[in-house]
Amino acid sequence: MESPNLNYIRELSDGDEEFEQNILNVLKSEFPAELKVFNENFKAKNYAEASVNVHKIKHKISILGLKKDLEKASLFELDLKKGKIELYNDFVKILNKIDLYLGCK
Repeated sequence: MESPNLNYIRELSDGDEEFEQNILNVLKSEFPAELKVFNENFKAKNYAEASVNVHKIKHKISILGLKKDLEKASLFELDLKKGKIELYNDFVKILNKIDLYLGCK
């Protein structure tokens, strides 16, 4: 199982710790709201809008170095557009992993 990491952020920052902290702060402030909206749309069976939410969250998955999870999220995004929800539990595991890593709860 992959774990979130800061490798990509560190690569971008070129050692600038303030930049790294700013990126983390943005992730920590945006992720809970994006998670909430996704959950609301999914619960309401508004899968087209939930796919848009997944697309936005995928950027955070990528930034946190979760390559395999990014692939799963991409598949889930496409499935949601078709009204398919089979990958929901896998996606929730990714969300929980990020939430725990960022310390949002």
